Amino acid sequence: MSDHEIQLNDPQTLYRRWEDSQWSPFAIELDRDSAQWAEMSGEDRELIFFVLSSLMVAEERITTKFSGLVGAYGSEEEATFLSTQQVDEARHMQFYARFQDEVIAAPDLIAAHVQRARANVSDAFREIFDRQLVAAHERLVAEPRSLAAKVRFVTLYHLILEGTLGLTTFKFTTDYLAGEGLLPGFVDGYSKIHHDETRHIGYGVWFLRETVREQPAEADTVRETLRDLLPSVAASLAPPDTGSDRDFAAIGATSEAIREFALGGLTRRLEIIDVPLSSL
Repeated sequence: MSDHEIQLNDPQTLYRRWEDSQWSPFAIELDRDSAQWAEMSGEDRELIFFVLSSLMVAEERITTKFSGLVGAYGSEEEATFLSTQQVDEARHMQFYARFQDEVIAAPDLIAAHVQRARANVSDAFREIFDRQLVAAHERLVAEPRSLAAKVRFVTLYHLILEGTLGLTTFKFTTDYLAGEGLLPGFVDGYSKIHHDETRHIGYGVWFLRETVREQPAEADTVRETLRDLLPSVAASLAPPDTGSDRDFAAIGATSEAIREFALGGLTRRLEIIDVPLSSL
């Protein structure tokens, strides 16, 4: 994704864009996906299942560990936009749960899908989503007026989870599926989720850029958060239990290409925020 696709606008503009971008996770056609999934086998199915499991677990976490940011709003316009992101995250979780219900498994509660998917994620993934995200959210809930707590949360959530892991996973997964003509309903829904997440990332980069301009000391909070998390981010870009050198050759990508894309995007966004990667 090129930088111009990141919607770096103020919260009111992002809210207006949200109003024009509604979609339903229950309106997407999944019949072809069900037929194709039943026929998939081997490494391609294994790696796609790993990606889908990661998305299911991640979306549950980022949906249920977000409300603290809504409560830490700085203006009514920001509160309005953040409320729309909470709705977006719930919609995304509903889409992944529906895909599990109708394509991969059988109808069940979201918690059951998440629990089953957890068996397929890595320790690095758990470190980011189950420990670091949970801790950052709990601190923000306890200290909603702490600027440092808000900066750490936004750096973790918008810059790392959505802006680095999320965009990278989307690019390589949908490039492969669309190129092979596989799971068109999933690609459609995931593309709509991606469109939503460009707004979210735009908010995060806007907030961090404005905060660093007004409170330059908070650049150190961004740096500290990145130093704490980048090792786990790098490790989470590999499938579990295979080590960091395994290629994603089954979906037409290499670990080197994936990491290069992830690092390139993070580097560009940090330059916009005025906290260059080289300053870490």
